[in-house]
Amino acid sequence: MPGATGEGKVGESYRNESRKKDVRWDNLEAAKAVADAVRTSLGPRGMDKMVEQANGEVLITNDGATVLQKMEVSHPAAKMLVELSKAQVRAIHPHANGTNGELER
Repeated sequence: MPGATGEGKVGESYRNESRKKDVRWDNLEAAKAVADAVRTSLGPRGMDKMVEQANGEVLITNDGATVLQKMEVSHPAAKMLVELSKAQVRAIHPHANGTNGELER
C-alpha cells in the first residue's frame, strides 16, 4: 500500500522519505564544505589560501571567487554554489573574467 511505509507513487517513480533526508543532508554537507573552503579568506582579517592547480602550479590568493573557481567540485549542490559565485561576479562586473572581477584583456 503506497504511503503506509513512507513511500508514495509520484509519476513513475517511488520516493522513500529516508532517502530524501539523506539527499538533503548530503546537500547541506556539500554547502558547508564549500563555505568552509572560503570562510577564512573573507573580511579584513582574511587569510591567504594556497591552491595547487591541476598543472601543479601553486596559486596564493585571498579571493574567495578565485578559490572556488580553482576547486574541482563534483557534488551537484556544491557546483551550483560555485556557479552562483561566478554569476555574482559577472553581474557586478559584466566584463570580468569570472574569478575576482578582473577585466578580460
